[in-house]
Amino acid sequence: MSHPFDLLCIGEPLFEFSHVGDGNWREGFGGDVSNVAIAAARQGARSALLTRLGADGFGDRFRDLWTVERVDHSHVATDPDAPTGLYFITQKDGDHVFDYRRKGSAAAGLSEANLPRAALAQARIVHLSGISQAISPSARDAGFAAMEQVAQAGGQVSYDPNLRLKLWPLDEARDVIHRAMAHADIALPGLDDARILTGLSDPRDILAFYRDLGPEIVALTLGRDGAIVSHRDQVVSIPAVPAEAVDATGAGDCFDGSFLARLALGDTVEAAARYAVAAASLSVTGHGAVAPLPDRDAVHAALSRSRAG
Repeated sequence: MSHPFDLLCIGEPLFEFSHVGDGNWREGFGGDVSNVAIAAARQGARSALLTRLGADGFGDRFRDLWTVERVDHSHVATDPDAPTGLYFITQKDGDHVFDYRRKGSAAAGLSEANLPRAALAQARIVHLSGISQAISPSARDAGFAAMEQVAQAGGQVSYDPNLRLKLWPLDEARDVIHRAMAHADIALPGLDDARILTGLSDPRDILAFYRDLGPEIVALTLGRDGAIVSHRDQVVSIPAVPAEAVDATGAGDCFDGSFLARLALGDTVEAAARYAVAAASLSVTGHGAVAPLPDRDAVHAALSRSRAG
């Protein structure tokens, strides 16, 4: 079957305001699945988004961004009665503090009834996350329905737990996320979230836990320690690529988008993981979730330096 999209991401974009001191705020873009779609597009994949935006200036800014980034947004609906979600970043004791304004957002109105079945059938890989399902009960049901439709169409499902305990209690999150992971072909947990969700601490035990749920591919990201990847009976550790970290806000999303892009473009699982680790290392060298996302030329250069060094 022909796939017009290599990657279709389902979830919530969020417009960002980051406090930079003296009463000044820097505007930006966030939302995990939007970041993933942009990261994938910068690696050369044909990526798209499935979500809902408000009929407001923030929604217009997202459409402008996606057009520039060559992310298809023809399946993004505009809701005249609900706003585009926002979040604010401040600093406290050297750490980022996130304050969200997303309750009742347009994206939270995503439901099984308004899922575009044709778009789901057109994607090689459909990606969503725990956040995609945590923002509302209807979005949760839409996530499960989308996974079923993708499986019926012969596509692959990718899932990142992206645990946010401000959105739902741990027991509920664990139940939904692990049920979703059992439907996924590609599991993309991060170590910190996975430790909370599974109660396990050793990365290889966590990898085995998620592999036993059913995904064919599990890529567990380890932050500064790279990643560990399972594919069928093979387990490979991928070392990190050294980088001077400035802001790790979008590193996990960059890994996801880069990994999925390279898989869709024909890389082996190990090669895609090595590429994605290098891309994620570059993404922490600048501020914000979107601006530092590297393109494929930058990633290939980083890989060449790593091999030479």
